[in-house]
Amino acid sequence: MLVDNHNRTINYLRLAVTDRCNLRCNYCMPSEGIDFAENDKLFTIDELIRLSQILITQGITKIRITGGEPFVRKDLMVLLRELSKIDALEDISITTNATVIGPYISELKALGIKNINVSLDAITKDVFEKITRRKQYDIVYENIIRLITEGFNVRINCIALEGQNINEIVPMLDLAKHHNVCIRYLEEMPFNGGSKKFTAIAWDYKRILAHIAETYPDYYQLESPKTSTSINYKIPGFIGTFGVIPSFTRTFCGSCNRLRISATGDVITCLYAKASTNLITALRGENSEETVKENILKAVGNRAKTGFEAQENYKGVFSNSMTSIGG
Repeated sequence: MLVDNHNRTINYLRLAVTDRCNLRCNYCMPSEGIDFAENDKLFTIDELIRLSQILITQGITKIRITGGEPFVRKDLMVLLRELSKIDALEDISITTNATVIGPYISELKALGIKNINVSLDAITKDVFEKITRRKQYDIVYENIIRLITEGFNVRINCIALEGQNINEIVPMLDLAKHHNVCIRYLEEMPFNGGSKKFTAIAWDYKRILAHIAETYPDYYQLESPKTSTSINYKIPGFIGTFGVIPSFTRTFCGSCNRLRISATGDVITCLYAKASTNLITALRGENSEETVKENILKAVGNRAKTGFEAQENYKGVFSNSMTSIGG
């Protein structure tokens, strides 16, 4: 079992399989993209399998596959097939932009991988295209509906972007009105590769809720797991639910059970923290299992108590792009 220096049990790994993405969302990176890692700087699929197995022996019971966009990696299903065979792994989930997931939906279902988070920041086509700088709306919407109708546990993640998609917040709820889906609104975080600077946000989770209440004043709060990053709600008569994630306000730090490993091997104990160590060399060297375990234990044993404390110790944190730190 992994227990950090603040007595928080760490059993959830966010594992990035690539830093590449086929969209260019304006809150994530500059329009020209970022300097993506060379292939030899990324984990191979065999290395990702071994790394996962090692961390599962240390107490990881849930792995979320992230990117970049994980499905731009053509050998991703090899990893998912192997992970699905591990009895000690209680949950495998995926975060995706749903542009290229279509051909894999049937096999994902067969493997028992049912928890899919989809990044979708607009429900109308023109706003979607302005934010993503790509014309992929139709296929994304088609894949979302297919995932929902085939019984996947789908959560839509929508970042509240001042001046861009605020008028989308209430219309987005129509998906939850008619489908068994959870729409989750995230506060904006300035991990955009240095394309924008800010120290505060206009649309925090309280303002998002107040905005929704103007149309749906009778929503009520649902009980959520202690380690949940989202505060979840139900609107009477709706099939689905909605939630808010205080990703900038950071109200959930006290119960954080997550560890991130980037596609290039960086161990990140908090979104706002500098990488604690890098596992590429360790995994490729002698006594790799023991060395990886030692590095993980050291990283977990030196976590910041909150995201604010981590940010104070990492002045260059906002020069990062979300695609390079694992979504």
